Amino acid sequence: MGGKTSEGVPRVQSKGSGTLLDSPIVTGTVESPLSTGMKTKLEGHSLAGGLELDLTGETVRAVDPAEGRALDPEYHCVDPTCADAIARQAWDAFMEYRRRPDFDRASFLRLCADHIEDATEDLIERMPLETALPEARVRGELARTLGQLRLFAALVEDGSWVDARIETAQPDRKPLPRPDIRSMLHPVGPVVVFCAGNFPLAFSVAGGDTAAALATGNPVIVKAHHSHPGVAEIVGRAMIRAMDDCGLPDGVFSLIHGQGNRIGTALVRQPQVRAVGFTGSRRGGTALMKVASEREHPIPVFAEMSSINPVFVFENALRRNGGDIARGLAASVTLGLGQFCTNPGLVVLPRGAPADEFARNLARELAGTPDGDALNAGIASAYHAALRRLELRKDEDIKVHRSSRASPGSCRMGTALFEVTAAAFLRDASLQQEAFGPASLLVTWKEEEELQRMVRSLEGQLTGTVHATSMDMFRAGPVIEILQQKVGRLLFNDFPTGVEVCHAMVHGGPWPSTSDGGRSTSVGTLSIRRFVRPFCYQNAPDPVLPPALRNDNPLGIGRLVDGEATEGKLE
Repeated sequence: MGGKTSEGVPRVQSKGSGTLLDSPIVTGTVESPLSTGMKTKLEGHSLAGGLELDLTGETVRAVDPAEGRALDPEYHCVDPTCADAIARQAWDAFMEYRRRPDFDRASFLRLCADHIEDATEDLIERMPLETALPEARVRGELARTLGQLRLFAALVEDGSWVDARIETAQPDRKPLPRPDIRSMLHPVGPVVVFCAGNFPLAFSVAGGDTAAALATGNPVIVKAHHSHPGVAEIVGRAMIRAMDDCGLPDGVFSLIHGQGNRIGTALVRQPQVRAVGFTGSRRGGTALMKVASEREHPIPVFAEMSSINPVFVFENALRRNGGDIARGLAASVTLGLGQFCTNPGLVVLPRGAPADEFARNLARELAGTPDGDALNAGIASAYHAALRRLELRKDEDIKVHRSSRASPGSCRMGTALFEVTAAAFLRDASLQQEAFGPASLLVTWKEEEELQRMVRSLEGQLTGTVHATSMDMFRAGPVIEILQQKVGRLLFNDFPTGVEVCHAMVHGGPWPSTSDGGRSTSVGTLSIRRFVRPFCYQNAPDPVLPPALRNDNPLGIGRLVDGEATEGKLE
């Protein structure tokens, strides 16, 4: 294994059959030996079906957020010139994988889940080292990851995802005959998925983007996140084992290590790549969109980006349930140390004594939550920069109820709570910027017209929440009407953190919470629609048609025939 290219850059034989910003490069001697209890041997190389990958000579190490020490092994950065070979291999695999029966793809997804589940103890050992997340979070996120892989397997077996539609020929129709027209959803081709920094399992190597793309027949090229490469390798090796067990061709799945703005963007530029999945910052998402739009043939980027997830508490709910709402809100703000995309970063309520009491209760609840370590230093640094911007204005429009303190360079984050009037909020669009961490901003309003103006001023969000009694609904009605145009999921008397993986879930929203204007979801089975396209056959001979559209309906799936929903075989 190894050797050098003609330019003197190391070359490695790849093992096995999210951010876009610069990744930290760690060099020098590091005393942090691998744990000996792990069954998965971490080697620090990309997994790309036996391709010989040129390396940049740079390496990335995970860093323990709690102790600040770099972890073994070094992960070798793939040179951007390799993007062409990686994408071509994925395209060649697409030509075969797309034709595999649904049963084969379902079996693959289930085996992925089984092999990842077999690596549970390895993940429990490695993931806290790379992310400072506790074992309970590892187990919870792992269960979600396994569950969504198996959910997509069941969806594929059901077959209805193809949305088969048939309009039979009417040769005697007047004034013109109608041809036989049949349509269904087809996979688009290789998809590049960027791992999320805040969900090392559920939105990463085998996360929702990967599961949705693989389910519908698309190969996936995963760009590992620099802050948890060991977790990525453990999951990636499990995926490769499942691929080998199913006899799938090299390139159906690959895992690439390197800097997002080098190998990541190089992969997105490849003509064989047909879509991108991304979860991360607005800056990273918009940079990817720019790269994808400047291609000779532009492709869609499905990016989930920033959201402050406004919560509206109305008067009667505030008076009757203010204490309970404050406790529930504090738990939601601090869940996962606030590092969830559905973290409620904005709370809107009517000005007055009940609001003042609510602010005191919420501040007290937040004060009872201990500081913790962010997933990585970049998150902690951005969080404290956002808090400092608000603290500097405390003598102007902003009241500081509580703010976090941390040593420079530390990954520690604590809770924070600020307050501002609706008038001040309307004057300053920067108050809508996300502080990604356990912080929230209270906004108090005086007149209903002011409230409605404030709601209209909001950017697109993943979620919106309304706390209201039946007596509040008249006043809440206009706000609810506006929020339907602003969010992807509207909650009532609940809290936005916690996204159920199911058929009905929508985890997306209007720009800038997502790149595609809220027309899709990244959670739940509807997410497959990002990686398929409608395809139509006209007057095609029956043997040419895919099984889902043939006359005898060999798959036995539900279809829309001449405008009527049918079950079973077509007569």
